[in-house]
Amino acid sequence: MKKDIHPNYYSDAKIICACGNIMTTGSTLKEIHVEICSACHPFYTGKEKLIDTAGRVDRFKKMRELQKTVGATRRGRTAKRQASTIKKLEKERAKAKAEMNAPEVKVKKVVAKKTTRPAEASAKRATKKATKK
Repeated sequence: MKKDIHPNYYSDAKIICACGNIMTTGSTLKEIHVEICSACHPFYTGKEKLIDTAGRVDRFKKMRELQKTVGATRRGRTAKRQASTIKKLEKERAKAKAEMNAPEVKVKKVVAKKTTRPAEASAKRATKKATKK
């Protein structure tokens, strides 16, 4: 094993929590500062505790209030769908009224030109080919 490449090991290293609890363990650091430990963690204590890291809890509460105020004035999906179906029905009713009140329009009769039957057309082609040869 190479010498002078391993860090110093402190068998009496202290872990200091924000709640004031101090534990002793072995580590490569002399002192370790932590925000939460087993003495103050809600999982181990059974008590609810909010840990505000950089105002996240306040930010969450502010966003929640904004959602409530915006949600009160905002229409939901079903209300929007109902409004769109009402608009569609009104358009259809207006169209039907316009069709009922519109004057009659005269339609021109279109007469199709007579064309040769397919059998006659193929016979004509056959005779043309025979005359060319």
